[in-house]
Amino acid sequence: MSSANDIVLETRPLGFPWETADPFLFCVHHDDAYPAGNERMGPAASLAGRNLGQDFAGKDGWRMYHGEVVPGFPQHPHRGFETVTIVRRGLIDHADSLGAAARFGSGDVQWLTAGGGIVHSEMFPLLDRANPNPVELFQIWLNLPAEDKLVPPHFSMLWSSTIPRCTFLDEAGRSTEVTVVAGRLDGKHAPAPPPHSWASRPDADVAIWTIRMAPRATWTLPKAANPQSVRTLYFFDGASLRIGERALTEHAAARVRSDVDVRLEAGDEEAEILLLQGRPIGQPVVQYGPFVMNTREQIQRAMMDYQRTRFGGWPWPSDDPVHGREEGRFARHADGQVERVKGPGA
Repeated sequence: MSSANDIVLETRPLGFPWETADPFLFCVHHDDAYPAGNERMGPAASLAGRNLGQDFAGKDGWRMYHGEVVPGFPQHPHRGFETVTIVRRGLIDHADSLGAAARFGSGDVQWLTAGGGIVHSEMFPLLDRANPNPVELFQIWLNLPAEDKLVPPHFSMLWSSTIPRCTFLDEAGRSTEVTVVAGRLDGKHAPAPPPHSWASRPDADVAIWTIRMAPRATWTLPKAANPQSVRTLYFFDGASLRIGERALTEHAAARVRSDVDVRLEAGDEEAEILLLQGRPIGQPVVQYGPFVMNTREQIQRAMMDYQRTRFGGWPWPSDDPVHGREEGRFARHADGQVERVKGPGA
């Protein structure tokens, strides 16, 4: 139980996936210590004992997920929501039913509006044949309101160099760095989300931030712009974290008040936190696998539409395409526009 004065309203242990609150659907934190790669950009290691096609056990500190040669997620459909993929380490190869493709990582974010329907694959190519290939990412599912469930699919790339990072020093000079994927902080605005995203509405007050605090650092999280917003802090790395008067000594999700400033203090080790915040959409949610709608009838329609149209079909030669070993970070959009990025991983 919490009193009216408590800043922390609720805490929950971190599972797989992480539980989220409306307007979010869930969040998955993938953190895999992949070994060196082989000639096919898969792991240069035995795959014996793994349930290939459904490998989530974490044997040896890494997973193949649904991949059988390269780790990742071969083609699968979505309808009715958005995926926000924040890649902290490693690379992701994207391909979709619109003919779009991308390779991104090193702090890049892909924001995909599935809308009326899209099929895509997300593979983790292990390019380095001499050294380990760690991959760490968040994938966050953000719901769409009823009026936007069937909008045309759209994907945006938020390249690392365009994402604001705010650094704050406490009185002792200890730093807190906040990466602003969505929303705004300290006068800095995140890149624009896709046009039909719930996050594109100013009154929705959506914020997606990662917070890295030096050991013993303190920082005050400013109150949300909209007091109706639901704000959750996911403490996922570090020994301990104090939120107001509440001390967390295990990794956990903490729902906190959004109408007041919240003082954070790291423990003796660096602490990392993911913040998800937004005004709830407040509509019924009916989910069946990769489809998220408002009614069971809409789910049935989604299944029928996918069986009939395959959401545009699959224009790639395999279910799990990866791009060339020498390819850098890039995006080729459905209209043929190509972006190429300089820097790490390029």
